[in-house]
Amino acid sequence: MGDTVRRSSVPRQEPPVMPRIALYTLVVCVLSLAAAVVSFVQGSWLGIVWVLLAGLSSNMTWYYVRRARAAAQDRAALQDGPVTN
Repeated sequence: MGDTVRRSSVPRQEPPVMPRIALYTLVVCVLSLAAAVVSFVQGSWLGIVWVLLAGLSSNMTWYYVRRARAAAQDRAALQDGPVTN
């Protein structure tokens, strides 16, 4: 009896892993949003500072995630070999 399972010649790729710094900035974003809500509920204008911090940390999270994806694509391209035209 033959092997009925078809094997692919393409190696399986690992799912992208979020860098640790991106996780930290995501946590800061969530916590600062929670602090902004609490601050505004209590009637304090200090919540504006928390909203600004949430925006900054959100942008940092996206930056580090995109940077990690680009680095992973570069590594994959180097493993595949140079592209010739």
